Amino acid sequence: MIFRLKLYRLLLKAGTYLLPIPSFKLGWLAWMAISIQFHRPVLYSAHGQVGQLLIGTFVWIVFAEYNSVTNFDEIFRERTGARNASSACLATSFVLLAALYFSRNAVFPRGLLICILLSLLTLTILLRAALRILCRSRAHLAKSTRLLVIGADEFAVNAAARLQRLSFAPCEIAGHVRLPTQTACATGCRVYELEQLGVLTSAHGIDEAIIAINPAEFSRIPDIMRELEHLCLPARAVVDLGEGVLVREKLFQIGNIQMLDLTSAPTESLDYALLKRAFDFCFSACLLILTSPLFAIIALIIRLTSPGPVFFVQERVGLNGKPFRMYKFRTMRVMPDSESDTKWTTSADSRKTAFGALLRKTSLDELPQFVNVLRGDMSVVGPRPERPHFVHKFLQEVARYNIRHSLRVGITGWAQVNGWRGDTSIEKRIEYDLYYLQNWSLGFDLRIIVMTVLSGLINKSAY
Repeated sequence: MIFRLKLYRLLLKAGTYLLPIPSFKLGWLAWMAISIQFHRPVLYSAHGQVGQLLIGTFVWIVFAEYNSVTNFDEIFRERTGARNASSACLATSFVLLAALYFSRNAVFPRGLLICILLSLLTLTILLRAALRILCRSRAHLAKSTRLLVIGADEFAVNAAARLQRLSFAPCEIAGHVRLPTQTACATGCRVYELEQLGVLTSAHGIDEAIIAINPAEFSRIPDIMRELEHLCLPARAVVDLGEGVLVREKLFQIGNIQMLDLTSAPTESLDYALLKRAFDFCFSACLLILTSPLFAIIALIIRLTSPGPVFFVQERVGLNGKPFRMYKFRTMRVMPDSESDTKWTTSADSRKTAFGALLRKTSLDELPQFVNVLRGDMSVVGPRPERPHFVHKFLQEVARYNIRHSLRVGITGWAQVNGWRGDTSIEKRIEYDLYYLQNWSLGFDLRIIVMTVLSGLINKSAY
């Protein structure tokens, strides 16, 4: 079972890495056909471009790995894999365009680059579909792996049923082994006692041993392994730590201590710590420079239309529950902190100024928060920061609320672009924040930013 899985992983990686070669040829043929169709001269030759092809292949491999295009597990999670493949192709195109620009290579047509990248995207999706079909078709032809399941209670029976449903690794249950104190629930196959393992031999046709016991019984594993020694079988253990506990990382070792990371968050990855921070800084700096005239106009109107400061500064809760001072354009009349820190804003709130209502409706009051992003208090994309008063309240009322603080809070987020902002369900916001935490990638951030620009700036929940 493991060998077959490793073989499929190798096929996917090798095929994905080599895709730029046929993509280059197909892209060139498509570009040539389009040029002929529009009566444009074809002055570029596909021969002698090994250097460009090698650079493009290297860039593609880096971004294919980063976007999990080569992750075999994703083949059966995503329907087509188009989202990850598109992110990898888009990132590759940016790097290649920059390389073409700085090299001043006028010989390489930009239209040809587009055709090659479209071919690469198409071939990537087709490769994944072909491998998915291959896995499922070969599952009926390949010899089934016969498993000896250590455990005979309901947990072991459920684990065995899930293994038998695997589409790419056919297996059958050769038998269950009942451990002392267990109630045997297995049917349809022989159930052995732990002491009977000594009578089993290679003649019984068992290929692998699967230890399927509850985590509370893991202390039995050394004894079970000693009983299995004479069979010389590969042994695996099912790790199921219960509902809501997702193991996303492998077992790792620090000194002589083995540990399993149960609460791995994107903030602990180099991608999040370095790449996301670099993107946040560059994006915020560019946006603040481009919008500086608008920034000055809004500040002037606020000063002329209502007494008080231009900016509203309020304490919010950020990464790891640490407070920070968040900046916004002031949209309400000046009031005591005790009132602004503990009251929700409503659609007909009398505290709002006329110009402030417009700023809130268009979300332009959030513009100064890009200064918070530059300072590192916030990110462009992440769960929205909340006031300490409401954080304390929601911690008592909403399950898993504090998990949102394992990420850097953001100006926009997955919950907000899906309509869960303002005075809306906190439970739904946590649901979307949790999804964002589990599926974070830079491509996902870019998608949220585009959704914010297209549909999130003016929202019926913004007031």
